[in-house]
Amino acid sequence: MSGNEQLKNEGVEVRPDSDADETSIKIKALAKRNGLTTFMIGLIAFAVAVILLVLLPQSLYLIGVFALSASIVTMLIGWFKVREPLHSVELTKTHILYQHRHGKWSLEWSNVQRIDVPRISQGLEQIDLGMVGIKIKHYAPLLRSISPRLAANLLLEQRPLLLQNNQCTTGGCYSDTLIENDTFKTPEGEIIRGIPAMLGNRMGKLRAGLGYDIFISVGELDRTSDEFVELLRACHSSVNANQV
Repeated sequence: MSGNEQLKNEGVEVRPDSDADETSIKIKALAKRNGLTTFMIGLIAFAVAVILLVLLPQSLYLIGVFALSASIVTMLIGWFKVREPLHSVELTKTHILYQHRHGKWSLEWSNVQRIDVPRISQGLEQIDLGMVGIKIKHYAPLLRSISPRLAANLLLEQRPLLLQNNQCTTGGCYSDTLIENDTFKTPEGEIIRGIPAMLGNRMGKLRAGLGYDIFISVGELDRTSDEFVELLRACHSSVNANQV
């Protein structure tokens, strides 16, 4: 991948709110925007709520309590936004780097097999899951690169995807497939243990149900899922072309 010029020539939009240079493209999550502003609004509202609790008569005390609760929730939302990494995804000449407050994973372009938006069928309708799905060739490099804390977080976040696999329309159905074995054996015979192994087993189930191994939520992107798929495909094609 030779930077923005080649991507633009391939018809891919490199947005001004994405940091890009000749070696990488950095994606800022929409969910992180206005984090400091949200926190400050909550802080100001908290101060106002405290004053209301002091000045309001007893009959209006609940109004002050409600304002105080709302301000605390606003501050928490702002705090979690601020805690997120500045960039959620970085695309380099060699790999995709995903960053989260719980850790990160890295996936080389040579290990990418397929990129698309996963969808499920409900009757005659195709429902977009609001995710970008990546099917990979070999699990071991990804499982070695991921931090255990992020792997544990993904196991929790991906439960709704697994329930989609089980045709659970309510999203609250229990399934024994939610429980993962803590030992994973790769096709090459390598044994991986612990939380990364549990994620490897989960990835296999998600591939069987949805066709992809690893997922990125559209809320962690600066564009739609279809636009991000287009960007990833262009980068992947560019890398493959440069390796020929």
